[in-house]
Amino acid sequence: MKNEDSLGLRPLTARSVVLSTLLGSHPPHLKARHLVRAGELFGISEGTVRVALSRMVAAGDLVTDDGGYRLGGRLRERQARQDASRSPLTREWDGSWEVAIVTAERRPAAERAAFRDAMTALRMAEIREGVWMRPDNLVRSAPDGDAPGPAAAGPEPAGGADAGPESIGGADAPPSPVTGQCMFLRAVPEGAPAALAASLWDLPAWADRARALGEEFDAAVRVTDRFVLAAAILRHLLTDPLLPPGLLPGDWPGTGLRHRYDLFEAEFGALLRDHL
Repeated sequence: MKNEDSLGLRPLTARSVVLSTLLGSHPPHLKARHLVRAGELFGISEGTVRVALSRMVAAGDLVTDDGGYRLGGRLRERQARQDASRSPLTREWDGSWEVAIVTAERRPAAERAAFRDAMTALRMAEIREGVWMRPDNLVRSAPDGDAPGPAAAGPEPAGGADAGPESIGGADAPPSPVTGQCMFLRAVPEGAPAALAASLWDLPAWADRARALGEEFDAAVRVTDRFVLAAAILRHLLTDPLLPPGLLPGDWPGTGLRHRYDLFEAEFGALLRDHL
């Protein structure tokens, strides 16, 4: 691939093939022989795949189940986030913003790091230390505990009444690392909302990388190259802030990038079924 270094693509390994194959499977469970054959599609030997499987079980990434392998809990959460990033559940934006204000004091470094990761997964951005916000256009489920659930009420999601509040497309309601450390409120900031959004997210940089990935994907001929690029596309979609259309620059490439991933998923699924 011409721009492999500039795009920072991750090399194809037995682990990446196994993970990508399971992350794209619903439910995320496959027999060992199927994962071995997936590796063979990319020139990875059976022995190498089986060693990778053993190491992933030892690390807790995979769990053995009924003669096969399924994703562990942390990776099932990642699959849910990836699925949501591909088909985000949004609703009509009324101009209000979700705001999260840290109220906990003297937090250990591990708690602060977990909080930051959780807020990023919720597509929130930090405007100043301890204050996070985003447009209130995502559909979220109601959290446990006494914290108010951002986006738990309001108009029906764009995905329809059957879309399911447990989805994170939006994102899930704030997980416990968040609800235990901050309070939520809704606000309507003064000033231009597009300018505020531009100060919170580097939208041109996101769009530039999305377009570069899309161009490389369109030019890729080998399935190995498209596999690597599709994985990079999915990682990039996880960082899409999912803003209302009126807050995005013109010609936002998010929809096109999702379409490319959908095309590859169909192609790879057919290839895998033929190979099995």
